[in-house]
Amino acid sequence: MNNHRTPVVIPNAEHPISRDQINASALKVLNGLKAAGYASFLVGGCVRDLMLGREPKDFDVVTDAHPEEVRELFRNSRLIGRRFQLVHVRFGREIIEVATFRAAPVEAGENSAQQLSDEGRILRDNVFGNQEEDALRRDFTVNALYFDATDFSIVDYVDGVEDLKQGVLRVIGDPEQRYREDPVRLLRAVRFAAKLGFRLSEDAERPIHDVASQLDEVPPARRFEELLKLFHGGSAVETFELLRHYRLFQYIFPLTEISLTREQDGFPLALIPRALANTDNRINNDKPVTPAFLLAVMLWYPMKQKAEQMIADGMSWHEASQFAGQWVIQQQSKATSVPRRFSTPMREIWNLQSRLERRAGKRAFRLLEHPRFRAAYDFLVLRADIGEVEQELADWWTEFQEVGESEQRSMVSKLSGGGKKKGRRRRRKADD
Repeated sequence: MNNHRTPVVIPNAEHPISRDQINASALKVLNGLKAAGYASFLVGGCVRDLMLGREPKDFDVVTDAHPEEVRELFRNSRLIGRRFQLVHVRFGREIIEVATFRAAPVEAGENSAQQLSDEGRILRDNVFGNQEEDALRRDFTVNALYFDATDFSIVDYVDGVEDLKQGVLRVIGDPEQRYREDPVRLLRAVRFAAKLGFRLSEDAERPIHDVASQLDEVPPARRFEELLKLFHGGSAVETFELLRHYRLFQYIFPLTEISLTREQDGFPLALIPRALANTDNRINNDKPVTPAFLLAVMLWYPMKQKAEQMIADGMSWHEASQFAGQWVIQQQSKATSVPRRFSTPMREIWNLQSRLERRAGKRAFRLLEHPRFRAAYDFLVLRADIGEVEQELADWWTEFQEVGESEQRSMVSKLSGGGKKKGRRRRRKADD
């Protein structure tokens, strides 16, 4: 049976993308492939974003050349990946990713280059095809648009341009089957809906609940990668709301979901959106963010609740928080990997919260020099904003950073009513 589709081709003059908007390195790759006689297209998110008047973060190229042929064509390139083999072409610190047209899973049959799990999840996918097959195997229609390097037209096999106009995120093919092939598509659906301000189509929404548990089969390392894309993409607040709406948040932060469900004082549900809004603001203003801070926010209440249980059994706060922190990391690692380079500073941010309350003597000056002070201070400010700690404490630290050294010494002295002299008098009396 012939299921061939004739694509809609939008000429250069009838779409908003101009050659000047395309990354110079991407153009070099496109032109290099074209000069060698291969098909060369921009594809995916970069085309989608350019059509929407947004600035793409990355420019991805697709071609009919096989990975080894691309590698031979560009000396500054290397093959990557086993599950999905790609070529990275490097220009200084910049990388242009080049993929070969893939065949849709349903077309691959028993080809040994593709492996599926019993649940239908794609384990390996290096079955090459033509452009139409490549379009049909992509996840969402708005991500399956091609910019042709030959005549600068847009090639659309799946009505993606129309869905862009309507603000709809639609799955290509049968949504349940596509989600089972790769459950991470559930998270991608939420991420794109939040990022673009689109709504999921009814067909895309319908199977989410039935397929969601398949996320447990996704390796923790890959879930961690998706976690960063979800919350460090500039739309973290909307992403958080959609993840909870579709009951997917529990597969990324299971302990945090329990804290949100059982909350009694309202703090968890107040802290997280506020912290995510600050993260969005920093990202959208090109300021740096760290996964350690995100993890500290998300896992703060699970850690606190576990520590409080241990304190009730007779442990000190310091000891309980250490044990609770380690326990939370171990539990979280079952859902998403928690690399040590992030878990260590996360725990330092937590540990500094109690130390920030003890400001007398030289403590405040020592804390100011701590490499994690600024992150811990930002965390304290968020806690004060929601009423978890006294606003006076956060205000004190804000002022302490802004004034000179003499004013700082005065602020510390006032904490105990000029405590140094008073303290010496008490010690002399004790000596007598």
